Amino acid sequence: MLKPLGDRVLIEPLAAEEVTKSGIVLPDSAKEKPAEGKVIALGTGKTGKDGQKIAFEVKVGDKVLYGKYAGDEIKIDGAEYKILKEDEILGIL
Repeated sequence: MLKPLGDRVLIEPLAAEEVTKSGIVLPDSAKEKPAEGKVIALGTGKTGKDGQKIAFEVKVGDKVLYGKYAGDEIKIDGAEYKILKEDEILGIL
C-alpha cells in the first residue's frame, strides 16, 4: 500500500448515491464525484516551526468530507484513491 509523505492523507472515495431519497434514479451523467471518503493511510505529519511533529486531526478509518477538486487522483491495483493535504479535508463525518 502507498504511504503518503508529510501532511498528506490517502483517501478512498465513497461511491456516489445512485438513487435520491425520493427514489429518483440518477444516470451516470448526473452523478457528481463523491466528496466523501475513508482515510486509508496517513503521512509522517507536518513539522512545526519549533521542529516538533504536529499530530493529525484525522485517523485511519475516519469518514471525511473534502473539496470536490481537492488533491490528486491516483490508481493503485485498479482501485481509485485521492491523495490530499490534511488541510484540504473539510470535516470528519
